[in-house]
Amino acid sequence: MPVQAKICGLSTPDTLEAAILHGASHVGFVHFPKSPRHLGFEALAGLAQHVPDRIGRVGVIVDADDEMITAMVQAGRLTAIQLHGKETAERVAEVKRLTGIEVWKAVAVRTGADLREAARFVGAADLLLYDAKPPEGADLPGGLGISFDWELLRGVRHALPWALSGGLDADSVAQAVAITGATLLDISSGVESTPGVKNVDKIAQFLKATSLL
Repeated sequence: MPVQAKICGLSTPDTLEAAILHGASHVGFVHFPKSPRHLGFEALAGLAQHVPDRIGRVGVIVDADDEMITAMVQAGRLTAIQLHGKETAERVAEVKRLTGIEVWKAVAVRTGADLREAARFVGAADLLLYDAKPPEGADLPGGLGISFDWELLRGVRHALPWALSGGLDADSVAQAVAITGATLLDISSGVESTPGVKNVDKIAQFLKATSLL
């Protein structure tokens, strides 16, 4: 199966264009004021209108209320909403009913126990996003450029469709896929010059590396 990639945390027309041009399967937009990748709804709407229908539009949000989620879905014409906070399985199911689109749930991973806990989202989420658990006291739940031990995923039978995130870049992606068997990759900081500033060349390099897998 071809390996697909979501370029997450896009915030400018040129980096969005690079993601589209070089073959991203999904693009991600973040609405979380603490994040350097935060987008207001007006900016989100402006970018989303340029995304072809063949590419998934994923909104990333953290422990948000119904009003905020609905506003983001509408502004971004989203095809999926990614919950990257401490949402319970019950909350994930509520968001699915509210929006009527795919709901992805980020799962913070440090140990095998974290992977086993992910099973609680069966029947609620459409897809699980395995990301590295942030350090204690971190302000952000993801996008920190750190990875977990990919060996934890070797040979795992997954209860739901899933994607791999955390610490990926053009140099590490082949190893990550070889170990985990991931067919959907989610990258943010690995294609940035500085936190929140995407780099068009790094986007191109990552997507080229992904296309060769």
